[in-house]
Amino acid sequence: MATIKDIAKLAGVSPATVSRVLNYDPDLSAGIETKQKVFEAAEELNYTKHKKNSKTTKAKIILVQWYDEAEELEDIYYLSIRLGIEKKAEELGLELVKRSLEELSTEVSDGLIALGKFTKEQADFMFEMNANLLFVDFDALYLGYNSLVIDFYQSMSAVLNYLIEHGHQKIGIIAGQEYTRESNELLEDKRLTIFKEILGPKNMLNDAYVLTGPFTVASGYDVTKQFLQQHPSDFPSAFFASSDALAVGALKAIQEVGYKVPEDISVIGFNDISVAKYVSPPLTTIKIHTEWMGELAIETIFSLIHTQTPVARKITIATELIERASTR
Repeated sequence: MATIKDIAKLAGVSPATVSRVLNYDPDLSAGIETKQKVFEAAEELNYTKHKKNSKTTKAKIILVQWYDEAEELEDIYYLSIRLGIEKKAEELGLELVKRSLEELSTEVSDGLIALGKFTKEQADFMFEMNANLLFVDFDALYLGYNSLVIDFYQSMSAVLNYLIEHGHQKIGIIAGQEYTRESNELLEDKRLTIFKEILGPKNMLNDAYVLTGPFTVASGYDVTKQFLQQHPSDFPSAFFASSDALAVGALKAIQEVGYKVPEDISVIGFNDISVAKYVSPPLTTIKIHTEWMGELAIETIFSLIHTQTPVARKITIATELIERASTR
C-alpha cells in the first residue's frame, strides 16, 4: 500500500494535506485542484497495473461525464473509472475528448462512452449522436444499448453472507440517493433493493435500520449521527454503506457519538476507493476494480468501432470482499 508520503510526493503537497484530504476533513480549505491531485495520486499509486496493449489507432472517442469536477470529488468512484479510461486510451493511441451532456453536439467521433446515470431521453439523444455507444455503470440494455455494469447481486450476497456468518443478526444499510440530470428523477439503489430481497425472507429486515442519503461523506455522517442519537439503545451491530464515502461519514459519526468501530458497530463500504485504506479503522469494503473497469470500457468501445454487432450486449463485472479492521 502506498504511504501518505508517497502520495504527497506524487501530488506535490504536504503529507498533512494528504492525510486531511483522504479523511475528508471538513475544516480543510484546500481547493478542488489540490483535492483532485491528491485523490488521483492515491488512486494511481494503489492501482494494480495490467498488461499494456501496444496497438495504436487514430480513433476519436468522446467521454460524456455525468459528474462535474466538484461532484466527482465527493465520492471518487467515478474519478477512478475515468482514470482507467484515460490511461487505456493513451496506451492505445486513442484521442479522448471529455464532454458534458450539455456540451455534446454533432462533433464527429468514432465512439461515445457515457459514464454515469442517464434517462431514456438522454440515452436516445447520445445514440443519435453516435451509434457506437457504451454506457458505463448504467444498465441501458433494456433500452437496447451496450452496457458495462457491476454484479450487485453477487456483491450484496457476499456482504450479507459475511456478516451473518460472523454472527450479525441486526444489520442496517446506509443506501445512496442520486438523481438524473434535468428531469431530477430518483434512481434506484440496487444495493438497497437486493438487501431487502435477501434479508426479508430471513426475517432479518428492520425498516428502522434503513437509512438513505446522497453519496457523500457528509450525508453518511449526518444520517448515521441522527439515527444513533434517536436510537441510543437499539441499533444494528453492523451497517453496510452503498459507497465508501457514505461509510467514511458513518465511521466519523459512530465514533463521535461515543461508540467504537468495530467493537460496537461494524461498518462495510462499497467500491474500495483508495481512501478506504487510510481512514481509521481501515474500511472493510466491496472492491470494484474501477480503473480496470475503465480500461475495459475503452477495449469494448474499440471493439464496437471495428466490429458490427447484431444486438446490444451487457458486460457484468464481479466484485470481491476486502476485509479490513472496521468489521468483527
